[in-house]
Amino acid sequence: MTELIRCTWTGMADPMYIAYHDEEWGRPITGDDAVFERVALEGFQSGLSWLTILRKRENFRAAFDRFSIPKVASYTEQDVERLLGDAGIVRNRAKIEAAISNAKAAMDLPEGLSDLVWRFADPGAPVPRTMADVPATTPGSKALAKELKKRGFKFVGPTTVYALMQAIGLVNDHIEGCVARSR
Repeated sequence: MTELIRCTWTGMADPMYIAYHDEEWGRPITGDDAVFERVALEGFQSGLSWLTILRKRENFRAAFDRFSIPKVASYTEQDVERLLGDAGIVRNRAKIEAAISNAKAAMDLPEGLSDLVWRFADPGAPVPRTMADVPATTPGSKALAKELKKRGFKFVGPTTVYALMQAIGLVNDHIEGCVARSR
C-alpha cells in the first residue's frame, strides 16, 4: 500500500488536524460571513497554534453568533465581557475587540468582504515542492493586508493574511504530491 503524502504542518498525529488539511485547507471559501469567520479565526490564532483554534472553532462559532457580520458588528461592551468570560474561546481582549471592529468594517464594504478578499487570489502561484518553499508572506498578502487596514480592519498583518489566503483557497500551498493538492 502506498503511503499518502501530506503537507508536513499537519504533524500526522491529530485526526482533527489531518481532516482539516485533507478536507478544508486550501479549498475555495466564499461568502461574506464565511470569509469573516476565517479572518476572525486567523486573528485569534496569531501567536498560537492553529490546532488550538481548530479545537475551539465550534465554541467560537457559538460565541460569535456563527460569525454573522451584522450580529457581531452590533456587539457592545457587555458582549466583550461575555466573551472574555467564555473559557471555550481565546479570551484576549484585543483580539475580541478586533473581531468586533472587523465586523463593523466589513459592514462598510460596498463590494462585500468576500469579493474584496478574492480580488487578491493568486491561482498561478508556483507549486511548492516542500514546506520550505512555502512563503510566510507574498506581495499579494502584503497588498491585501494594506487594503484591509485601509478599510479599518485590525489584526490583519501580511503573515496573518497569507495564512487566510492559504486557508480559503486564494493560493494552493499544498506541496507537490500532497493527497489534497488536486482535490
